[in-house]
Amino acid sequence: MRVALDAVGKGRREHALPATSAAFETGVATLVAAETAQRPTVLGLIASGRMRPDTGRVTLDGRTDASALRRRVALVDAPEVSEPEPNVTLAGVAAEELMFAGRRSDPVAVRRWLDEHGLGDEASVPVSNVDPAARVRALCELAALRKGVEAIVLVSPDRHGGEPAVWWAVAEDFAARGYAVLVIAGQASEPVAGRTPLPVAGRTSLPVAARTSLSVAGRTPLPVVERAKRAETPRTIGRPRVRRITAPTKGGRA
Repeated sequence: MRVALDAVGKGRREHALPATSAAFETGVATLVAAETAQRPTVLGLIASGRMRPDTGRVTLDGRTDASALRRRVALVDAPEVSEPEPNVTLAGVAAEELMFAGRRSDPVAVRRWLDEHGLGDEASVPVSNVDPAARVRALCELAALRKGVEAIVLVSPDRHGGEPAVWWAVAEDFAARGYAVLVIAGQASEPVAGRTPLPVAGRTSLPVAARTSLSVAGRTPLPVVERAKRAETPRTIGRPRVRRITAPTKGGRA
């Protein structure tokens, strides 16, 4: 599958999200840089078919189909949308996601699932205190359980701290397993995808190429224009193709 964002923008004068172009596809880990507190979530909602852009369009395999996009793309850990409640334990998050995936979600099944993924030691820890790398991996694995999910949009993993290279390795692993992966993070994380950060002034919009890294201008946090209900949660891990973008031009559940 291939999801393309063509000059999508949101809000009056595109304050919520400047015109942005990017793409992510099966077997590729793509990094998009979006600054401010709210723009990563807005971009994630649009990229996963959960919010309609005010300008531009989003296509899935060349066609506009928001319903299919929502079914096939998991929106993972988006602030105020699909992030888990901070005080719920990792076991509680896993139980809920296993239930929504149609799996057994009793304490024994949850413990077994966590142990199988090397997360047993984190079971009773509030998800807000879980090691950043373990959190990303757990949420992505749980998202991957959802029927029909072929792509992951992971929002702001850098906000939890830790080394960017760790969550980027998770993204690459998922791509190697055949998922289309889009990671939305701050500009400081761009080097993990093999690109040196460039200064951003005004809007940026980059055409898509092999390992994608796109920067979105804007420094003042703005409220999310629309709120999706609760968004979907994430999928798992491997070692994929990666993409690179060069030419700037312009500028868990849901």
